[in-house]
Amino acid sequence: MPLFISSPSSFRLILKTTSHCCKSIQSRRIGKTSDRNSLSLVSKYIHFIEREQRNFLRVGCGLHPATEALTSLCIRFPNLKKIEIIYSGWMSNLGKQLDNQGLLVISSHCHSLSELTLSFCSFINDTGLGYLVSCKNLASFKLNFAPAISSNGILSLVVGCKKLNTLHLIRCMKVSSVEWLEYLGRLGTLEDLVIKNCRAIGEDDLTKLGPGWRKLKHLEFEVDAYYRYPKICNNISVDRWLRQDVSCDELKELSLMNCIIASGRGLSFVLGKCRSLEKLHLDMCIGVKDADMAALSQCSKNLKCLSLHLPSQFLAPVLVNSPLQMTDDSLRALAQGCSMLEEVELCFSDGEFPSISCFTQNGILALIESCPIRVLVLNSCCFFNDVGLAALCTAHFLEHLELVKCQEITDEGIMLVMSFPYLNTLKLSKCLGVTDDGLKPLVGSGKLETLIVEDCPQISEHGVLGTARVVSYKQDLSWLY
Repeated sequence: MPLFISSPSSFRLILKTTSHCCKSIQSRRIGKTSDRNSLSLVSKYIHFIEREQRNFLRVGCGLHPATEALTSLCIRFPNLKKIEIIYSGWMSNLGKQLDNQGLLVISSHCHSLSELTLSFCSFINDTGLGYLVSCKNLASFKLNFAPAISSNGILSLVVGCKKLNTLHLIRCMKVSSVEWLEYLGRLGTLEDLVIKNCRAIGEDDLTKLGPGWRKLKHLEFEVDAYYRYPKICNNISVDRWLRQDVSCDELKELSLMNCIIASGRGLSFVLGKCRSLEKLHLDMCIGVKDADMAALSQCSKNLKCLSLHLPSQFLAPVLVNSPLQMTDDSLRALAQGCSMLEEVELCFSDGEFPSISCFTQNGILALIESCPIRVLVLNSCCFFNDVGLAALCTAHFLEHLELVKCQEITDEGIMLVMSFPYLNTLKLSKCLGVTDDGLKPLVGSGKLETLIVEDCPQISEHGVLGTARVVSYKQDLSWLY
């Protein structure tokens, strides 16, 4: 928290008085009454400044007795704008958690509150959220694992807090997407929406946001991996997406995990309508095809960061009545349409059994040749080998390279790192084919700023010495067994 002094003369007085008093403290005694009075005045002045200027408070397990202690803090700091209540790791022997009365205290004393986070608050329910409607300046509300809160509580909050533009719901099992999501869509203020592992909310429920899609800038949606199977969309939900005519012109960041994105269904409509999209993360999303990526590349010309975590080719057909159909055509489309792409991450969930219908080295190299790729992360890409590394020698923008479980990479390929024009960071993780010999050309060369080696069984701690200005080495081979 910054300290503000009203005038230069006040600042000089504080410095002079504090310096004189500190000399007395060093002698373990403040003998003069004038010194004691001066120190008392300084303390009171600093206490007053802190009272007026503090705008952030984080409390949790150490708050005891909870309601009384929070009341005291809220009275002491009347200008709080951001409050976090976090009970991660809480056990009953740590004292009683804050309950609804705690939110009543906040709504009664913190009239400037604009951001509130509740995490692992097991004793707060819909009644407590109802108290927050008096916080007319509340713009951000984040809820993480609140088992007693339902859709009714969320609805009362969004109706009462008209300035709400950020809403995060994580592991809220009783919250379903009924009226509250529709109301937010009509309100048209929502810019940041995060819904993760809320089992009563499916991909198709996002259609209820309606016109609210137009203002949305950041969306994260994650389906519980153990609850994904019943969420396959039907014809009714498809019709709903078509009727909505979703417009996502303001959306800049999109992250989807464990979602169904089959062509012509659900969220596939979104991928081709994000004109401002800069960051895309698709993690274990079933049904994504070349056509979806082609639509994305034609619309999202500003895309800078792409992360694809691809599901097993053996799992996808169980959920969608068609095989996994992402090929090099997807990467070529991105190379042609997304000329600003700087960061690319490709990860396969089944590295031991790479899909024969998925990417090849040629697709990755198409991206490298057409886009200013600065960061490249390849995880379990068993098709990428030393020939691919040789081709990266012409990557004039590449600064950061991560190879994870790329078992076709050998010492011969790693030695080529010396020829990469601008590479300064290299990470090797769980790569079986790389040994100390592959790193020898780097020793004392000054080529790399950072080298990170993790869990590579044939690379020793001695082998990484002198390979970069900053070296990190970890060895845990439990992943092999």
